[in-house]
Amino acid sequence: MPEPRLCVLYGSQTGSAQDAARRIERQARRRHLQAGALPLDSYEVGNLISESLVVFVCSTTGQGDPPDNMKNFWRFIFKKSLPVNALRNMDCAVLGLGDSSYSKFNFVAKKLHKRLLHLGASMLLPVGLADDQHDLGPDAVIDPWLTTFWEKVLTLHPSVADTIPLNEDELLPPTYTFHFHDGVNEEQQERVVLHADQSTPSWLCPFPSRLVSNRRVTDESHFQDVRLIEFDITGSNIEFSAGDVVMMYPLNAVEDVKSFCQLLSLDPEATFTLKATGTTAVPARLPQPCSVFHLVESYLDISAVPRRSFFELLSAFATNELEKEKLVEFSSAAGQEELHSYCNRPRRTALEVLTDFPQTTAELKVDYLLDLFPEIQPRSFSIASSLQAHPQKIQVLVAVVQYKTKMYKPRRGLCSTWLASLDPAQAHQCDLHPPPSSSCCSANVLFFGCRSEAKDFYFRSEWEKMIKAGNLILFTAFSRDQEEKVYVQQRVRENAELLWDLISNRNGCFYIAGNANQMPASVSDSLKEVFQQEGKMSAQQAEQMLAAMERSGRLQVEAWS
Repeated sequence: MPEPRLCVLYGSQTGSAQDAARRIERQARRRHLQAGALPLDSYEVGNLISESLVVFVCSTTGQGDPPDNMKNFWRFIFKKSLPVNALRNMDCAVLGLGDSSYSKFNFVAKKLHKRLLHLGASMLLPVGLADDQHDLGPDAVIDPWLTTFWEKVLTLHPSVADTIPLNEDELLPPTYTFHFHDGVNEEQQERVVLHADQSTPSWLCPFPSRLVSNRRVTDESHFQDVRLIEFDITGSNIEFSAGDVVMMYPLNAVEDVKSFCQLLSLDPEATFTLKATGTTAVPARLPQPCSVFHLVESYLDISAVPRRSFFELLSAFATNELEKEKLVEFSSAAGQEELHSYCNRPRRTALEVLTDFPQTTAELKVDYLLDLFPEIQPRSFSIASSLQAHPQKIQVLVAVVQYKTKMYKPRRGLCSTWLASLDPAQAHQCDLHPPPSSSCCSANVLFFGCRSEAKDFYFRSEWEKMIKAGNLILFTAFSRDQEEKVYVQQRVRENAELLWDLISNRNGCFYIAGNANQMPASVSDSLKEVFQQEGKMSAQQAEQMLAAMERSGRLQVEAWS
């Protein structure tokens, strides 16, 4: 039997599934296998029938939705016209990355696993269900799952088992090479910029909007700094409606960029052209040529808490015995508790790790920067304005993330800190991604919950204007303004008759937005109680009605951790 080619296909929203997929690709290459890792929507799905060995790595977003970079594949693989034995020649495995605090935990991986079986694929092992909530993170599931996966592969392909794999400290070739030059090719740089300006706003060509205002809306005595930020989108032709989100790529702080360049002895003004060493495309978000400063500020996620793969690659450069020993420990399965204590629990950033390992950092080769650091991911924010009320504007409400750990410096959210620091005189980029639309009834009922009426009652004046105009019914729950705490789920139960009329008789939609911890589940439970009380339903019937609303788009949940 000829040696197989391993095809690793992933659907990733935040980069975790991509990181796991590339880890599998590296393991294959160390076993001298041909291997490639691609986003599912970048793969020619018609070639799937000729693949003999495939690993699917996918996360779940929202309420059981596939990531953006596998949605086209998702639609294709569930076509009813596909033959039931279409994938009969494929050996494959599915690894899911999820969070068990969500009701649709690893829903995409589970559903894909069943669908592949239905299409005749041979599953090498049960679907892997990695969980962010585990004390040791997703690797607590991924490590043993991968061990079993390779045992199955080596059993199926004895020729692979006979080869001696590369050691973990042997460097694989970099994905890209940097080619530095003395000056910027002005003609080429102008062409790249003009191409971006002339394109319709998209993932790769975000619209360069102008910041109009940046105002704190919480009381100065309130613990949370929340900003109302407005962008001018005149000339963009961007349209949106209730429930749509805007995507933004944040920038690293200038002082962090300078520290990074100093640590690695890089000239921030130097320009380079990237060239791929294999079949991987050069990142479309990076201009060609590109400056080192732009690369570090806009692309490399040096402010993120590094994953295990970061330490794995870093250890290969280590020549200092003490540093190498610690890096190898952090990248091993046995060292994950130590790694979590060092990195995850205090939220230590990749830049801070480089500072802690100065001898190894000095040995880093620039060609490996894009292998070592993931790409900065865009952040999504619910649009807090209407084009009817604010033509050619987008407003977002942003809570500035800042908290203390055992680290000396406070931990700060990359995007919220960047947004809060923006000067209205500068121009910044934003990108719009509309969710599925749904038809709603004409009456507007709002259940608004916060801590204090005086400190964090967002958009109070706007709600009051709508009430006076007869366009809104408002129920509030200020949890800390009285001795006994009051929450929105209580207000939902108290207004059961009104809600039942809107939902059952007037085709009403129900939209839940807020913290993902307990609130969405508690509100959903209260809604089911309304169905049972007013609709004379059993608990099972109420559950089914809620599920039907979700499938039809009449129940939308937008929750964040």
